[in-house]
Amino acid sequence: MSKKELIQSIIKEYGVTSPSDITNARKDLLGESLQEMMDAEFNEHMGYENHDHKTRKTNYRNGASAKTVKTSQGNIEIEIRRDRNASFTPVVIEKHNRDISDVDSKIINLYARGMSTRDISESIHDIYGIDVSASMISKITD
Repeated sequence: MSKKELIQSIIKEYGVTSPSDITNARKDLLGESLQEMMDAEFNEHMGYENHDHKTRKTNYRNGASAKTVKTSQGNIEIEIRRDRNASFTPVVIEKHNRDISDVDSKIINLYARGMSTRDISESIHDIYGIDVSASMISKITD
């Protein structure tokens, strides 16, 4: 899909008719992107996808809790997944961090640049100081 087609799709999906509509669409897309990244990170941590009944498990999913984070687009509510062993430590939005206003633009830029998984991994290391596996980057970008 070309950039022009993507923009036309967003305009159609969100009924964009004004600059404030664009801002609202960006905020919604950012929230959904952050949620997808958090979910992919959790799935990587757990070693299986949600509703996967065939995989032998040593740790189980244990619901989620709502978290409101401050971004440059405004406040966004996301769901932080939990596991029974309480061993999940998120990288995308760290525990106890509620202000990611400087990080969200960096995340968007990673996708917009069409970076390789290696480049994204290096960028996340630069942002968070944490190494992230290529397979997790692949799942997040999918």
